Amino acid sequence: MTGMSTPENQLDALIERLERAGEQLRSGELSADAAATLVEECAALAGEASVELERRARVEESASAQGSLL
Repeated sequence: MTGMSTPENQLDALIERLERAGEQLRSGELSADAAATLVEECAALAGEASVELERRARVEESASAQGSLL
């Protein structure tokens, strides 16, 4: 691996972080404050993932539209 962060790697990293956070929340071992902080972090991570997925959809839509013009 080259160490460069690709969009695929970034999305995979976001998913992994969300999965780990879910495990922590389900464990019941966090204090109420820690759980609330983690939920806020999850919301931010989900927002980042949403932006990346929307970007990918626009790129694919644009490529598809260009292909139909040829």
